[in-house]
Amino acid sequence: MSETDPQPASAAALAPPPPIRVPPSPPDDSAPASTHPDDQCPGEVEMTLVDHLEELRRRILRSLLAVVIGAAGCLLLVKPLVRLLEVPAHGIRFLQLAPGEFLFVSLKVAGYAGLTLALPYVLYEGLCFVLPGLTRREQRLVAPAVAGSALLFLAGLAFAWWALVPAALNFLVSYGADVVEPLWSIERYLDFVLLLMVATALAFQLPVLQLLLAALGVVRAGVMLAAWRWVVLASALAGAVLTPSTDPVTMLLLSAAITALYLVGVGLAALVQRPRPA
Repeated sequence: MSETDPQPASAAALAPPPPIRVPPSPPDDSAPASTHPDDQCPGEVEMTLVDHLEELRRRILRSLLAVVIGAAGCLLLVKPLVRLLEVPAHGIRFLQLAPGEFLFVSLKVAGYAGLTLALPYVLYEGLCFVLPGLTRREQRLVAPAVAGSALLFLAGLAFAWWALVPAALNFLVSYGADVVEPLWSIERYLDFVLLLMVATALAFQLPVLQLLLAALGVVRAGVMLAAWRWVVLASALAGAVLTPSTDPVTMLLLSAAITALYLVGVGLAALVQRPRPA
């Protein structure tokens, strides 16, 4: 019996110790307080850089595919579109000055029209990529801003079509009409019209930019309004640069439109800007 007695003692000595339980630590008063619900990202998903790039690639490819499909559909109706763009010329004769000129013109018109038609879907893909990483406050800001940007883009196209293009063409046709007969190249004419329409649509994005700057606290509405003299000068320069015809009537119309849009943007900035801290 004496020889077997050490065995239970050695087994007891090799037994594992009981687990150590650590009580939860008390809350630290020096830790930062929880963020405001509006500053949280409700749709945030943990993704690697490669996953982000892959998602961006898929959305860009889908957007390009939508533009190509829209352009292909517009290419089937390109002749009615060209006739529609010829309406402001009021009976001016157009010439094809080189072989294949109208073919390249057709592709260009279809591309611009396809991009305009696919713009809502392209904006949708961009929102789907950006919104999950934004806070609730930023989400409430970005969605209306993007929708307003699309509406202002269409408003800029309409303004250029109904006001700027006829004014520019009337000035250019009447000037020197008693000296030369107006026979225009179809490519040069459509380049003029499309460039003027796109430039005007981009200039109409000014209120959206002001709204975003005010909402993010970069520039306040009072500062924007105080700089109205510089805005008038900048709008005059923008009218001269963005107007391909460089005629005074079109430049004045575009400058007045930019100034009016800036004042509208000041009003929107005053509505969305954050109050000053007490």
